[in-house]
Formats: sequence, C-alpha cells, structure tokens
Amino acid sequence: MQNSLKRGGLLIIAKLISLLGGFGVVIILAVLNGYLGFISSMSVTLFGALGIAKLLGADIAMSYEVIITLVVLSGVLRGVLRYFEQYSNHYIAFKLLEIIRVKVFHKLRELVPAKLEGKQKGDLISMLTAGIETLEVFYAHTISPSLIAFLVSLTVILFVGFFSSWYLALLAFLGYVIVGIILPLFFFKVVKKEGREYRKSLADFNSYFLDSIKGIKEIVFHNNEIEREEKVSQKSENLLKTTKNIKNKVSASSAITDLTVTLFILLSLILGVVLYVNELLEFGSMLVGVVAIFGSFGPVLALANLPSNLTQTFASGDRVLDLLEEEPLVLEIKDKNDITFNSLEVKNLSFGYNNNDPILENVNFSVKKGEIVGIVGPSGSGKSTILNLLLRVYQKNSGEILFDGQEIEEINSKSLLENVTLVSQSTYLFNESIMENIKVSKLNATSKEVVEATSKANIHSYIESLENGYKTEVKVMGDNLSSGEKQRIGISRAFLKNSPLILLDEPTSNVDSMNEGIILSSIKEAKKDHAIILVSHRESTMAIADRIYRFDKKTLSEVKK
Repeated sequence: MQNSLKRGGLLIIAKLISLLGGFGVVIILAVLNGYLGFISSMSVTLFGALGIAKLLGADIAMSYEVIITLVVLSGVLRGVLRYFEQYSNHYIAFKLLEIIRVKVFHKLRELVPAKLEGKQKGDLISMLTAGIETLEVFYAHTISPSLIAFLVSLTVILFVGFFSSWYLALLAFLGYVIVGIILPLFFFKVVKKEGREYRKSLADFNSYFLDSIKGIKEIVFHNNEIEREEKVSQKSENLLKTTKNIKNKVSASSAITDLTVTLFILLSLILGVVLYVNELLEFGSMLVGVVAIFGSFGPVLALANLPSNLTQTFASGDRVLDLLEEEPLVLEIKDKNDITFNSLEVKNLSFGYNNNDPILENVNFSVKKGEIVGIVGPSGSGKSTILNLLLRVYQKNSGEILFDGQEIEEINSKSLLENVTLVSQSTYLFNESIMENIKVSKLNATSKEVVEATSKANIHSYIESLENGYKTEVKVMGDNLSSGEKQRIGISRAFLKNSPLILLDEPTSNVDSMNEGIILSSIKEAKKDHAIILVSHRESTMAIADRIYRFDKKTLSEVKK
C-alpha cells in the first residue's frame, strides 16, 4: 500500500487484465462491436464520397439510390453497434469493480487487525472508493479501445492501399503511429509524476480531513479549530496545485495531438491532390482514399487521450494490487480441528513484535469454565497483547496456548472465534440501529435474547428510554452515545454471543462506579456457564476474580487473595 509506483505500467496492465478471467468473451464482443461500429461510421462518409465522385463524373457502378440506402444503413448500424460496444465495456468494468471490491474486503479480513494497525483510515477509504472507481477507466476505456484502434487502423491502411494508393496508406500508417503510440507514450511520461503526486496528495488530504471530522469535538474544546482549518486549507491547496499541473499538461497534450491530426489530414489531402494531378490516381479513388483517412483518426485519438487518465489509473491499480498481494501476519487455519471449549492453559508464552525486544516472557496461567481469572498491570505492560495472542491476531514466538489440550495452531480459525469472544477497550458502532449493532455478534438472535444481553450489561433501561428504543439509529462514529454506553453495547454483544470463553479488556474503564458494580455483578453471574479472563489496570475490578495474575517484568505472577 505504497504511494509511489512500484510496478511498471506493463506489469500493472498484465495483472489487471489477469483479473478478467471469464470476461474475455465479453471483451471480444466489445471489440467486435466497436470495430464494426467504426467501420460503419466511416462507411457513411465513404459512401457519401462515392456519391459526390459519381456526381462529378467519376465512373461509379452503384446507383444513387443504392449509395443513399447504404449511407442510411451504415448510420443506423453505427448507432446499434456503438450501443452494444459501450454496454459490453461497462458491463465488464462494473462487474470487475464488484469482484475487486469483494477481493479487497476478503483481503482486509485476512489482514485485520494486525496488518492494518497504524494504517491511515482515510488513505484506505480513498483507495477503496475513488481508487477502485478509477480502474473503471482501464477496463471500460482502455482495453477494447486499444484493440479497436489497432484493427480499424490496419483495415484503413489495407483499404486505402488496395483501393486508392499505397502512398496514402503509408502516410496514414505514420499518422497512426505518431498519434496513437508515440505521442501517448511521451505524454504519459510527462504527466506520470503528477499523477502519482495527485494520488498521494488526495490520500493525504482524505486521511487528514477524516481525522479532523472524527476529532471535531476535541478540536473545538481545545480551541484549535483555526490552526486545524489552516492545515486543511494548506493540504487542499496542495491538492489543487497538483490538479492544476495535471490539467495544464493534459490541455497541452490534447492541443498538440489535435494539431498533429490536423496536420496529417492536410498532408493526406495534399498528397491525394498531387497524385491526382500527376495522373497517378483517378479522382474517385483519390477522393475515397483521402476521405477514408479523414474519418479514421477517431480510434487513435481515443488512445491519445489516455495518458492523463492512465497515470492515476496505474497509481490506483498499483496500490490495489499492493493490498491484494500483501501477506497477513497470521494465516487462517481451515483444515485442522474444531473445539468445544472447556479449559485454557498457557505455558511459557513469549512474544515480541517482529521477534525483537520481547514484551512477554515465559507467561503461564490457566482458566476453565466456572472461573474468572484476572490479569492486572499498568498500561502498556502487555495485557491486551495476551488477549490478542489467544485469538491468534499475532503468532506467538514460543510457548504453548492449549485449548482443551490442543495447540492453538491446530485449531480451525472459525472454530476458535466461535468459542472465544473479545470485548475490547473501544467498541466500534456501525451507522445502523442499536438493535442491529448488538446483533452483530449473533445475527439470528431474537429480541428476547437481545434484551437479556443488554439487561446483563445494564443498558436495557437506557435504550428503552430513547424515543425510538432499540430502533434508534447510531450516528456516524457513534457520536450520539457516550463512551460508557458504547462500552456497555460491546459487553451486550459478548453476552449475546454467549461464547464459552469471554475475554474482557478493561470492560468498565468508561463507566461510573454504579454501572461498574452492576456490570461486574453480571460478569460474576455469567461465570457459571463461561470461562472469563478479565484484564484491567484497576485493582477494584479484580474483586470478582477467582484468581489474579499481576504483571512483573514481562511475565505474570499469581497473586494470593
């Protein structure tokens, strides 16, 4: 997920095309429709030129009625074929964008949370929305137009060469190469740097702006809105400056391309006249050849306009491919053992990020159903890390994590998550109703089950007091709920899921002492059917624990109650 372009353009094209899979047939149909459509379009002017040549005395075998009929049919056929070409291109584009989004979602599921910690959410959002949408340019407006341009140009060269003059055909060939290949490659290099800078500036702006929106209350409360506004304005100016640079260079490239096309059209007319004057061509053949060249630059002009879009497309494609190819820290286990949890034993567990500077050394503890085990220690001591290791968020360096005697690496990931529930310090709420937010942990739960869970978390009465009760919509980022209310919804999810092992990471850190007492009482009541690991820096929270372990120099020591 780098901002700089790591892959070359050809490699990005190859990898993006590889995603086509079974859509190759649709691409062929799009190219065929586009090719025949351009030939039909050119046929309108060619048959018109024949009519004019006949009118001026050229020896044309077809009657005026036939010529007029062919002109009309060619025009109608052009419209029909154009429709099917565009339909095919966009069908492929939007279907593939759907497939890419699904692939990205699955990849994020593999990477979360370990590989996404520290990633800028605004950057991710930019890539998953505008970035993926940019790929539509490649699939709908690059692949088939490039093939169509090649086929139409080849057809015109052969037609002009055999029907009119190979001198005109050679001139057309030079025009196609310069307008459709040389100029696009040149301008692609010119705007390549600005394209990368634009994607980088856009991602930077989105990340900063999203952070500013999320933290708007803190900004206002600390009287920091003016400074923040200035930085937002500065980043917006940087983005605007990059955009202007791209637009200026794109405008210049378009002007030069149009001028080059005009020059070749003029040259073909001059050459045609010279050939006719020197009696190397009949008037009718000269007119048809020149007119054929006049109307044939449309497909290559489409290629000439690609560089400005492709720079951003390649930058977006590069970042999407980076994400799809990124390896998770921990691979999902699918073909080993399922469990029904009864007990957990941790032996000589050691862990350090990147295998350096271990933060856990020789950690030992155990818990079984009917028990509450407390782990207490200062912030940053490694309490949350232990819980993450129990869920295989990270791969332990050494030691054993045994669920009912089975090593954690021998247990299917899905089965592990069905048996273990984590309530983290911060609860994320979706922009949906409170009912839907709670049912995240059990989608088929009944209303009665939800009420039982929220009652245990001491939030049922509060939800009922709201105007719309459980149907109350949670605002974006949960701004209409306090930190304590969010935390109790998170605890409700755990009670609703009813996993045999519940991991509670600072479950009462955001609630007052009265709610803390009620929640702890519910947790104590829940231990009859569960094993509970309770992590906190508060000594008071440990009152309900059957056994307590305290952090001491990167390991745990049991505290005698």
